[in-house]
Amino acid sequence: MKLLEGKTALITGASKGIGRAIAETFAAHGANIAFTFLSSIEKGQALEEELKAKGVQAKGFRSDASDFAAAEQLINDVIAEFGSLDVLVNNAGITKDGLLMRMNEEQFDQVIQVNLKSVFNTVKAATRQLMKQRSGSIINMSSVVGVKGNAGQANYAASKAGIIGFTKSVALELGSRGIRANVVAPGFIETEMTAVLDEKQVQSWRDAIPLKRGGDPVDVANTCVFLASDMSAYTTGQVFQVDGGMLT
Repeated sequence: MKLLEGKTALITGASKGIGRAIAETFAAHGANIAFTFLSSIEKGQALEEELKAKGVQAKGFRSDASDFAAAEQLINDVIAEFGSLDVLVNNAGITKDGLLMRMNEEQFDQVIQVNLKSVFNTVKAATRQLMKQRSGSIINMSSVVGVKGNAGQANYAASKAGIIGFTKSVALELGSRGIRANVVAPGFIETEMTAVLDEKQVQSWRDAIPLKRGGDPVDVANTCVFLASDMSAYTTGQVFQVDGGMLT
């Protein structure tokens, strides 16, 4: 059963990791896929061809969602290309970790700009189209760090906590127009980034999780499918922790 047949989804930061898994899983469920990439040009081009091979319409856009004007142009380009926008997934993000005592202003500002301001930019730009349709699902990617905090990640935690507050406010403002907004907060997800870490350290993290494993990007993608589909028609303003029970 294809849960997203006929829907158009825009996924930011989809050239690798969780974003790529969301794009692939959405396409497998019949969605037409618009996605963004910034520096990973070759990976973005390869993903576009892979998604088209699944029989859906797909197009990658090289765009920086943290730039307000660029985000507005992106939304306009997606609607012009696909004719509609049903699902917006804000996945793009960065980290610049360090203890607060050593963190400089630029490290704080960059993480807030890319992780939090980009969510405002794309949601603001998409709102007019979604209100006109009187439908739509907004899925913003936070983190368990945004729920609980983490030493050495004050900037990242602030950006991800901000996404939660922002999304809940959007859900309250736009619910009467049939627009839903929810948050997905992944825990320890094993991606290309974690593959280069010390295996003994990674195993200790797995052992501390009730399900005794790190998450797969597809675990996050499957939650996003539910939130993007009509199965979650009465679900808005919620935070879905995909963390194997880490924060339980």
